[in-house]
Amino acid sequence: MKLAGKTLVWVVVIVLVLAASTAAKPGFGTISGIVLDPSGTPQMGATVWLLSEDAGGQPVSQLLSNQHGAFFTDRLKPGKYSLRVSLPGFLPAMEQHVSVLANLTTLLRVQVDSLFSSLDTLRRQSDAPAEPDDWKWVLRSSAATRTILQWREGDIEAANTVPVADFPRAQRARGLVQVTNGALQQGSSSNLSDSPATAVSYDQGLGAIGRLLLAGQMSYERGASGAFATVWLPSGVFGQGPETTFVMRQSTVGIRDLAFQEMRFDHSERIALGDRLALRAGAELLHVGITAHASALRPHAQLDADLAPGWTASFLVASSTADDVRAAHSDALQSALTELDSLPTVLFRDGRPVFEGRWHEETSIKHKLGERASIETAAFHDAARHQAIFGSGPASSPDFLQDTFSNTFLYDGGALNSWGARAAYSQKLSSNLELAALYSWAGALTPQGNLNTTAADLRDSFATRKHHSVGTRVSGKLPRTGTQFAASYMWVSGATLSRLDAFGEAAYQLDPNLHVSLRQPLPSFGPAGHWEVLADFGNLLAQGYMPVNGQDSRIMLVPVLRSFRGGVSFQF
Repeated sequence: MKLAGKTLVWVVVIVLVLAASTAAKPGFGTISGIVLDPSGTPQMGATVWLLSEDAGGQPVSQLLSNQHGAFFTDRLKPGKYSLRVSLPGFLPAMEQHVSVLANLTTLLRVQVDSLFSSLDTLRRQSDAPAEPDDWKWVLRSSAATRTILQWREGDIEAANTVPVADFPRAQRARGLVQVTNGALQQGSSSNLSDSPATAVSYDQGLGAIGRLLLAGQMSYERGASGAFATVWLPSGVFGQGPETTFVMRQSTVGIRDLAFQEMRFDHSERIALGDRLALRAGAELLHVGITAHASALRPHAQLDADLAPGWTASFLVASSTADDVRAAHSDALQSALTELDSLPTVLFRDGRPVFEGRWHEETSIKHKLGERASIETAAFHDAARHQAIFGSGPASSPDFLQDTFSNTFLYDGGALNSWGARAAYSQKLSSNLELAALYSWAGALTPQGNLNTTAADLRDSFATRKHHSVGTRVSGKLPRTGTQFAASYMWVSGATLSRLDAFGEAAYQLDPNLHVSLRQPLPSFGPAGHWEVLADFGNLLAQGYMPVNGQDSRIMLVPVLRSFRGGVSFQF
């Protein structure tokens, strides 16, 4: 009995020690806060970076404030943290030495000031009385911090504090590798052939100064050609805040194997002008060198205005569809690869390189028809001094910029000036199926009579004429196999050598004639990574080709070349 009693005592002691050690084990803490402007209005879409001061400023998570201005993150190790808040149109805000305790929630109120309010604060002291510091009404994160939230009877509304849009770095893919043939889009004179190429993009976090997207492409066929692109996102969120882009391509082009070098530097800002206006503006600097050098500076801007619930008006001035093409890819890594093909088309005129340079001005109104559908109408004006025309065949004229690796070429079709109109409809039929329809009426370069290279100037055979176009696009995903597909067809009245509505077609991902795109996921090998097989068919039926007679041969002109791009993609 005495032995049994001693054993029972030791069992009780061991249980108490284990319970005490378990209770003493530190747990995780939570940070919950709200972002306000100087007037106290909650701000949606603010980017919040959380940095660990104990780890030397290492980024921990990255959040966006929701429609109530609230943000939330949990499972934080106890310690000291810093918060950096950025919002377009406001000055960055910083909260340092924020204490996080185990099993407790730290509440914060972060105010972002505009430039004007900051200057006004420096100019004069505020006459407003200080907030009452009463524990009956005020909740603090700790005794050493300032007031963070004031509770009032009947004035409290629960907010959804789940972070939206972007995710912490550990939850998004960091790299993408594509082994393909052909270009993502036709355009640059160095990017017409279907030679094999390997492209890589990488997403690198920069802590408090945002993110950097890196992309590169290399191909070997009768010599090396490659491209390099970087996109700096100071806000850390793709598609929001300022962006700085640099793209460079070097390759061999022309029948004389000319060394082609082209660079593009672009910076754009996104600014909120009150509650109803948003401005995206910037400029790009272009430079090209072949046998001679050419440079250009092109500004671009877009102003969006909320007229009423569900009604938005936009005013656009641009010279390139690069933003519309990149916006079609919601994935940052794929968007970085798209930047490799964002260089403007380079043509030859009188033995010198020139940029295509189509200036586009547009006014549009978009109306949402519920949560799944929308309709848009637009009026626009296009003007170009040098309109690019694609072609295929053995072209011998110096003005025909022949691709080294294929029989395709580019030709300067001359000036274009046209007004046009557009009507578009889009609807999400289900969670896996979307539909878009587009009608355009605008001008395009049109052949006049028989085309012949023996004429004094082939451009004299082109004239701007109005045409109609109707197109539709169906895209979706097959539930069982995971196959992503997109098929579009656009009909154009009459023969054309250039596109009617390049910006509208890019925004709704439509190409003239028949276009088919497929993405088939493959079984993954290992715990990480995602494999896909890619296949893109452009102008599948080879429609719109127009013959040009010559002394020695016959070439073909066409607004969109028939093309195929296929390969394998690996995301990790």
